[in-house]
Amino acid sequence: MIDVIDEAELRAMSQRDRQELVRMLARIELPHPSREPKQVRRRRLGLIVMVVICVILAAWIAVLALTLRAHFRVTYWPAVWVGLDIAELAGFVATAWAAWRQRQILIVFLIITATLLLSDAWFDMALDYGSRGFVVSLLEAILVEIPLAVIMFAAARRLIRLNVHTLMRLQGITGPLPPLRYVPLFADGLEEALPPRLRKVVTEDERVPSQ
Repeated sequence: MIDVIDEAELRAMSQRDRQELVRMLARIELPHPSREPKQVRRRRLGLIVMVVICVILAAWIAVLALTLRAHFRVTYWPAVWVGLDIAELAGFVATAWAAWRQRQILIVFLIITATLLLSDAWFDMALDYGSRGFVVSLLEAILVEIPLAVIMFAAARRLIRLNVHTLMRLQGITGPLPPLRYVPLFADGLEEALPPRLRKVVTEDERVPSQ
């Protein structure tokens, strides 16, 4: 018969021992998804595609910079801006719904809507530059669109950090929350991926259960 640790035994353990137990259970029960051959192939293919896209886009930007005319006559001008405003409205509605329902997809909607706001501000100012409407576009960007975008990006970042902090606690990792640029994509191996100054060092003596 297999002995099972009960709650009283868990409470009798030191905090460090419980954290080490959590880490061991996580390594056993949660194998790293990125090590699966299918996921490795997808990641490599995705990286190749992104590199190719970056090269093509850089070349295309150079071509546009050299060949675009200074003036264009645009057809369906109202549809362009109405379409952008509809996209922004959809983003705000989706963001409000996700916030009300407390769904993880809120992070995605926050980033999408903030990006749409910045795009709106950019095109407003760029297309109105040199005209009488430029001052209005500039004020709208400074007072409304850019601040809202910054707030949404900050909220998305805060939610991601909250998720990372929760994963750190579940894996028994103590210490300050690291910058997102140091956090691996998957939870397994989180502590090992942190910079040395943010990594909790556990010696062999500390791993010995308290008597």
